[in-house]
Amino acid sequence: MSTLPWLHPDRVALLEQALRQRILILDGGMGTMLQAHGLDESGFRGERFEHGHDGHTHEHAGACDLKGNNDLLTLTRPEIIRGVHDAYLEAGADLIETNTFNSTRISQADYKLQHLAHELNLEGAKLARAACDAMTAKTPEQPRFVIGVLGPTSRTASLSPDVNDPGFRNVTFEELAANYTEAASGLIDGGADVIMVETIFDTLNAKAALFALSELFHQRGAQVPVMISGTITDRSGRTLSGQTAEAFYYSVRHARPLSVGFNCALGAEDLRPHVQTLANLAESCVSTHPNAGLPNAFGEYDETPEHMAGVIAGFARDGLLNLVGGCCGTTPAHIKAIAEAMRGIAPRALPSADQAEAA
Repeated sequence: MSTLPWLHPDRVALLEQALRQRILILDGGMGTMLQAHGLDESGFRGERFEHGHDGHTHEHAGACDLKGNNDLLTLTRPEIIRGVHDAYLEAGADLIETNTFNSTRISQADYKLQHLAHELNLEGAKLARAACDAMTAKTPEQPRFVIGVLGPTSRTASLSPDVNDPGFRNVTFEELAANYTEAASGLIDGGADVIMVETIFDTLNAKAALFALSELFHQRGAQVPVMISGTITDRSGRTLSGQTAEAFYYSVRHARPLSVGFNCALGAEDLRPHVQTLANLAESCVSTHPNAGLPNAFGEYDETPEHMAGVIAGFARDGLLNLVGGCCGTTPAHIKAIAEAMRGIAPRALPSADQAEAA
């Protein structure tokens, strides 16, 4: 992203060394695992919010339900989030994503909890850091890394939410950048090794995140690696804001990311042609963490660990991948199967400096 020094040069060196040696394994779905706990409203609120307000800051959150705010569990049920991280690490994940997909002021405003944005990111990164450090101590030959997640927010800068007013926008670039700056600050302070701008359906939102990161790194005088992962929203092969895989890549390559890839929305088989496009173009590493197939009539995911791992093994054997994991519907069983399928398969070779300049 810039010529600034790395904030944690030793960790970056370990990560780059691992990427040269093998295909690295990302974790799987967080929401899938949390749903299995069957938490009710009181389960989400915990002691801190049991009386309808934030017991720590006197901010009010009693007028709306908090059930479904998975990120809040970082504060109210941290043992559950740590358990998910540990399960994915035990399954073979090299990189653990923080439970911060919706930890921006914009997204938390739906629950009247926007004041928690920095704390959610800080504590989310600390939880993942502790889990990764504990597993690294057990397996020093396989160091584990924390990915600080910046989700897309619940707003879109390129599209109008009002079909009768196509010029209307309910968020500005500056508002998005401010949200991402606050969130990323918490993630970095909490110990994230990498920041991932994830599930990008609107590239303008992603550009706001990348701008925010660039400014934040310059303010701090040091940087961390950045991963970028978009989402193809349907079988049209385009993002929600209308870009093809190729257009998306060229819109974000200026950030010089550690990796670029696609996640969510589609299963591995449907994502393959778009990952192939990135593999043909990218100067960076290529990642993918697909859903466990397409959702069925009940909104559930049917793809088995064995089938998903078999499909992704085809990606790997064809030289398309540097990092791979799972998104919606995936579990530690999926990640374990994928990790086993990746063993012995060489990672995608990055283009030489001459090839990258020619591109």
